[in-house]
Amino acid sequence: MKKDIFTRLHLKKAKPAIPHSDINTIPLPESQIEGLSVNVRRIEPQQLIYGCAQSIGKQRDHNEDCVFALSIAIGGEKTSSPLGLYVVADGMGGHQYGEVASSAAARTLSGYVLKRFLPYLVDPSSSMDNSIQDLMRSAINDAQRAVTQAAPGSGTTLTAALVLGQQMTIGHVGDSRAYAIHPDGGGETLTRDHSLVKRLEELGQISPEEAAVHPQRNVLYRALGQGEVLEPDIFTATFPLSGYLLLCSDGLWSVLTDSIIFKLVTTSKDLQSASQSLVDAANEAGGPDNISVIVVQMKT
Repeated sequence: MKKDIFTRLHLKKAKPAIPHSDINTIPLPESQIEGLSVNVRRIEPQQLIYGCAQSIGKQRDHNEDCVFALSIAIGGEKTSSPLGLYVVADGMGGHQYGEVASSAAARTLSGYVLKRFLPYLVDPSSSMDNSIQDLMRSAINDAQRAVTQAAPGSGTTLTAALVLGQQMTIGHVGDSRAYAIHPDGGGETLTRDHSLVKRLEELGQISPEEAAVHPQRNVLYRALGQGEVLEPDIFTATFPLSGYLLLCSDGLWSVLTDSIIFKLVTTSKDLQSASQSLVDAANEAGGPDNISVIVVQMKT
């Protein structure tokens, strides 16, 4: 009767272990240590991975935030360019249908970008009609129309990052934010808040400390669905290759300092743990608003 492989492996006679007393260790000289080469395993194809988390917060009765996150890996003999699209939209509190506005903005922008970009990825020989910045601008304008139709009188922020290879194009309206975070725990804000208080701070009329506690710090002068003319901030930057890209609503950054945010991202075991830790910390700090977080890293 034949025995299965697991049974046969268990029936094999184990070799006696070498007694520890018979093992001698000899330290390597410095010259040999310096000559050793460390093999670093490279990941092919390059991949964009992300973690995402949300919370209603502790002082709101419904969620007016919306997020969208998508990563695509493309590998071949001549190309290895990951694609990622990440969006955070925060419906304006106090307005009717804030959650409708944020959903319409995030879904419309994402659909617009993917509908026009994916054919190019499937057939690289085809050419795109517009630059990526023009594509982002058109997508935001389309989102503006969608918000106006779906939730008249309401509004939403919108911060989106389209990553292709090592370049990312960011489109931004409102006071959700995009951060670049470095492995050493440092980082910088990539976007500029379109708030009245931030504008006063930029003009030197109030200090950053005064801005942080100003009673009108959540009042925006630019948002989707508010006004017919929209001027989004659109720019291209290098993806933080050894670090992280963070997109979040003001429910996170308004209650946690940048240093705490950066530390939680860089010390977490993985991106999903980092995202959840950020949300948990914001709730522990009072959770006055909805909280949305997307943390992105490129594996190379």
